[in-house]
Amino acid sequence: MGGPPYDCLANPLGAVRLAFEKAIGSELETPSTHPSAFNGKDWGALELFRHFLFQESGLSQVPILNPKTLRWVQPNSLVRYRGMIQDMLGNEFYAGAYKDGNLWRTNKFMDVSQYPMGSSPDMCIWERRLLYCVPVPGQNSWTEPSSEMEPNWSSQTREKRRRMDDEDNDPMDLVPDDEIKSSPITKKMREDGLPSPSQSRDTKTTSSSSITSTFQSVDEDNLPCLVKIYDSPESELKLNDVFEFIGVLTFDSELAVEKDDNDELSNSFYDDALVHLPPNKVPRLHCLIHRKLAVQDFLPGSPIIEPKPHLVKETREALFRHLTAVLGNDEVAAHFVLLHLLSKVHARVDDVAVGKLSLNLTGLNKESVSVFGTRLSDTFKNLLPFTNCMPLTLEYLNIASLAPKKDYQANRLVPGVLQLPEGSHLMVDETRLESGSLNSTGIENTKLLKNLIEFQKVEYDFQYYKVEMATDVQLLIFSEGKSNIVPADVIVPFQPSCLESTEMPVAEALEAWRWYLATVRSLPHSIGSEIQKVVEDDLVAARQMDRSLGSRDFSRWLTMARLISSSFGETSLSKEHWEMAKEMERLRRERLK
Repeated sequence: MGGPPYDCLANPLGAVRLAFEKAIGSELETPSTHPSAFNGKDWGALELFRHFLFQESGLSQVPILNPKTLRWVQPNSLVRYRGMIQDMLGNEFYAGAYKDGNLWRTNKFMDVSQYPMGSSPDMCIWERRLLYCVPVPGQNSWTEPSSEMEPNWSSQTREKRRRMDDEDNDPMDLVPDDEIKSSPITKKMREDGLPSPSQSRDTKTTSSSSITSTFQSVDEDNLPCLVKIYDSPESELKLNDVFEFIGVLTFDSELAVEKDDNDELSNSFYDDALVHLPPNKVPRLHCLIHRKLAVQDFLPGSPIIEPKPHLVKETREALFRHLTAVLGNDEVAAHFVLLHLLSKVHARVDDVAVGKLSLNLTGLNKESVSVFGTRLSDTFKNLLPFTNCMPLTLEYLNIASLAPKKDYQANRLVPGVLQLPEGSHLMVDETRLESGSLNSTGIENTKLLKNLIEFQKVEYDFQYYKVEMATDVQLLIFSEGKSNIVPADVIVPFQPSCLESTEMPVAEALEAWRWYLATVRSLPHSIGSEIQKVVEDDLVAARQMDRSLGSRDFSRWLTMARLISSSFGETSLSKEHWEMAKEMERLRRERLK
């Protein structure tokens, strides 16, 4: 038979074991390399998976784990999970390598040992990190993969395993994964009492068939995942980052029942943090490969296109016309909304988040926001990967949990509304805010919102102290007058001239606009020495004419000029676009009079 003696997709643990045996020379009575040398290191397994995923185009065959695919995906198979790191649960100890008679075996990328480990002094204790990940808050449906059909390998794999059972193969064969009984805890792994390999074979049919019932209580719209990380520097993975994790899915259908029958287990067998993450609700993924995702990674099927000037200008013009129609033919507001959508924090100087451009559209009330606010919300959901809305009422401010808080009893970070990943958009509707008194929660929430919009930072409450976390969230505020609770960088009085509804753009247009926004936002930008002198002279002249202008105004002008240049696909500021920024500012200020 040709081909490799393992299946990276259906039997990833077989590939891991094969690489382990090859690396240490396990067929020898004295291993050529002691397993302890691989503490915190790869022994060649990851290269097998990188070759399969990226050189053999295997990535597209790996199912993305979500509530729908969870109905048919096989345990101990290779899966992908896309999500935000919502909490970091610390490190977990496990028996990474141990002796089974004269043979060295490994538990890496597993929850529980396949064979009894005994109490061998040769056992190698290693560490892995635990990350609690959730679907990205506000992730829109167009970013999800279009196909969720069960891949062909599933039926083939089941047939192959049936043949192996009929032949009564040795348990050391390379496709015994259904024999591995998984568990969510390895920090206190059992050293005896484990079922023998033959007993494990008797239970594998139950294990495979119970995958659907195991996760029957999973939220249809929200599937968290406990990701176990190996051999990666801590600096590579940060709170609120969005990642794609590729690894081995494990579960235990019996563990939740055991816990219900004997509460004492929660104080002995289970790790404190994992007690609150039952495996029938939170699947486990042992990560082999991970990669941080950018907005471009959520554009379905979009080829990499060079942002040539003529293509960018055409796409910009079409998007601007659409925004103008959505906003009732208010071209000034449409110009500012476009710049707002392109804004991002590209640098931090002391406490200044350079590049942000929050926008406050004023002149809106409950009735008009139900029309134009809804239109903009629907438009943004079709254009941006992550969008969120906040109804800013007095009651909401007084009861909402905006900041994440540490629960030391559960050893968990309780999420807050403002725990959002980089690149998120937040729409705040202030039109329903009425006069009244704020309680202590409301006062704290008001401070959090002001801190977010001014400094792009959110304070996380760790009970005994607070930690400021940098973020990058676009904020758009609807209000009747200038918002005092969420003071934006730019205030634009909204002046629509018609109420006609707009047609839904065709799919090709939406794909082009998504590509445009993601690509243009990522372009570098600079200001040449010649244009810099022009800008400085104009700012001095403006200050002489209006003494009320300050550094915040000038910073806003420069941000607008940079965004205008970027919107045309240019990476350096030109005099033409500097003049456009000045004209937009003049039109805006006229409306404020």
